[in-house]
Amino acid sequence: MLFISIQELEAAINFWRDRSPSAGESLELCGEASTLAKPYALMIIQSSQRIPLEGLNEKERLAWNSYLSHRNENDGR
Repeated sequence: MLFISIQELEAAINFWRDRSPSAGESLELCGEASTLAKPYALMIIQSSQRIPLEGLNEKERLAWNSYLSHRNENDGR
């Protein structure tokens, strides 16, 4: 079983925030950061240090996998 640590999830959220900063009067997070914010918040509330990858819903997994793809592209430069 694969797990995502709270630090990794926070890095993914920050990646998306840097890539697509909040804008407008409401300062809403971009879709990917907003999607990953829910499991991140639950981890904080539950004092959890990691979450199983299978614990993410389809939209959350898509945002996570997209982050990993972008991160791996940048690491390969």
